[in-house]
Amino acid sequence: MMTYYLSPRSRRLRTSRRFDTSRTEVYIPFDVIADEDGYLISAFIPGVDVEDVKIEVLEDTVSISGEFTSVEDEDTRYLLRERPSGRFSRVLRLPSALEAGEAEAEVSNGVLTLRVPQAESAKPKKITIKVK
Repeated sequence: MMTYYLSPRSRRLRTSRRFDTSRTEVYIPFDVIADEDGYLISAFIPGVDVEDVKIEVLEDTVSISGEFTSVEDEDTRYLLRERPSGRFSRVLRLPSALEAGEAEAEVSNGVLTLRVPQAESAKPKKITIKVK
């Protein structure tokens, strides 16, 4: 079996021969946008069922994991196989504490969008100065 990896640094396709496909790790790219209220995280996960995705938010860390499944048929001979298959897992540490109970996630056109607000204790406070 041939397993394909996309390298985020070089954007080139790397191949590796593996016989144990349960250990295949797939890289999923993230985009993170910060605003005054929190963070918007987008991850590219085309073809993954939402039931196969696990999201955890703890303090300042977001973990997203899941699996790209593929139908294995011993009679099929691929000439080229580039679609990812196997488990993926990404852990992202953000610069401030997060409000896990208010996180929202959705998937549209193969893109997971996760909105995680900052914890109130992590937001900057405006301090007024008194004049005597």
